[in-house]
Amino acid sequence: MEYKYPINGKFGIYGGQFVPEVLMPAVHELEAAYKKVKDDTSFKRELEWYLAYYAGRPTPTYLAKNLTKFAGGAKIYLKREDLLHGGAHKINNTLGQALLAKYMKKGRVIAETGAGQHGVATAMACAALGLHAEVYMGSEDIKRQEINVYRMTLLGAKVHKVDSGSRTLKDAINEALRDWVTNLVNTHYLIGSVVGPHPYPMIVRDFQSVIGKEIKRDMMKIEGRAPDAIVACVGGGSNSMGSFYPFIEDQAVKLVGVEAGGHGNHSGSAALLRGREGVLHGMLSHVLEDSNGQIDDTYSIAAGLDYSAVGPEHSYLMKSGRVRYTIVNDSEAIVAFRKLSLLEGIIPALESSHAIAEAIRMARDMNEKQSIVVTLSGRGDKDVQTIINRGD
Repeated sequence: MEYKYPINGKFGIYGGQFVPEVLMPAVHELEAAYKKVKDDTSFKRELEWYLAYYAGRPTPTYLAKNLTKFAGGAKIYLKREDLLHGGAHKINNTLGQALLAKYMKKGRVIAETGAGQHGVATAMACAALGLHAEVYMGSEDIKRQEINVYRMTLLGAKVHKVDSGSRTLKDAINEALRDWVTNLVNTHYLIGSVVGPHPYPMIVRDFQSVIGKEIKRDMMKIEGRAPDAIVACVGGGSNSMGSFYPFIEDQAVKLVGVEAGGHGNHSGSAALLRGREGVLHGMLSHVLEDSNGQIDDTYSIAAGLDYSAVGPEHSYLMKSGRVRYTIVNDSEAIVAFRKLSLLEGIIPALESSHAIAEAIRMARDMNEKQSIVVTLSGRGDKDVQTIINRGD
């Protein structure tokens, strides 16, 4: 499989620009601006400066010795995106897009958020770059992530509560798109994952690919070779695409994406494995919908995985067979959350806990000379109250 950028805005049949005619000039403007700056020396230098001195890159690739001993078999490494400013990988993309907005002379930035991490990262990037930020968030997610809501407002962002639909990420995106349609001249919509109309899946993937590039460099230093497998959680899919993309051509490296299974018994947010091809939020991808084509409500204990679709490049990678996708349910994720906290002194985000659970499962079927890298996409401070409320 050889490709770097989507052809005509598509990954195979997936992706595209399924948006109202009024939005076409905006997505074309964005694509032209990105093509202009992505190889621009001054843009790249400025972004690298913010990633290093503001966000805290590079992040370490850490051998989790105690977790490895517990699992038995392969060595488990953690790519510590939880150590970034804001506590998650989201800052990689928000700094990139906010800087792009500044180059485009767009002074207002809007965003959607589920777990709140993208909203916080957007607020941080906009504060640092002198831009005005507004964030749309479902009321259900606001209840689950009150601390992140406070962090956003503290950082100067205006938070819009969304009470429509399931009151989660899907509905927050809907409202952000409505805002964008009416404020195209001065507003950039800073999408938080590898979703939406082209060029968003490409842009977000490229900004997040710093994760996979660092994994490749670090593992060559530590092990003298690439890892045998890379595991990452998949909601919209930005941390996983950022981890996978630099390894797509290396067939010796197994790539495993982990979707949210919710309560089990076909609940959850596993659009790839339980959905079907459809159009949502400007893209053709895999979507969870009923027999009448109406978008299904989703559920995951991890708010950041609670989404009815998935990035179109993931659909392409599943169909091509390059990436294997699997499902971890709430109970399994909670066990992994507690296990990593207890054994390594690292509290993972519930999103990342899905990937930890799968890595433990995989390690037991591998030998001690092999290695797995798990992208620890965020820290779990935001999720402690959720675990307390469950009482298990």
